[in-house]
Amino acid sequence: MNTPQPRSTDENEIVLGQGMGPLKFGASMDEVRTLMGEPEEIEESEDDDEFEHQAWNFLEEGYSLYFDREDDYRLSCIETDHPGMRLYGEPIHGKSLADIQELMRRHGHGQGEMEKVDTGEVRLSYEKEMIDLYFDEDELQFINFGVFIDDDLEVQWPK
Repeated sequence: MNTPQPRSTDENEIVLGQGMGPLKFGASMDEVRTLMGEPEEIEESEDDDEFEHQAWNFLEEGYSLYFDREDDYRLSCIETDHPGMRLYGEPIHGKSLADIQELMRRHGHGQGEMEKVDTGEVRLSYEKEMIDLYFDEDELQFINFGVFIDDDLEVQWPK
């Protein structure tokens, strides 16, 4: 029996290297527009940015979706502070740094690298998994995650 795909990101399940809910890395702008509707705001990259891109901001839903020119403007990165976000089936918003490290460890990932960023948050990064998790006062606030890239810097689009 085929289960119909949800029409929104209510699902909020993050699958590393794949996407979130019905949003799959590699989707075209038109495919994303069909799923999400029009973004409330579209940001263009600055001239001095390393990668030319567009960011589609869905402020009310708590998502920013990134499309890189180099990747033919396909969905390559998602940033979210949605309170319903889940990773490996577990709710993660507001979790402590130690809780997130334990979750990642249970799923075969290392310790990750920590860095305090200029704005005061602590960033926990898993480079191979292409995910950065940002904590304020030891509570996960938002994450940024993207499509996997291999050792030769080739994008590994989900199949």
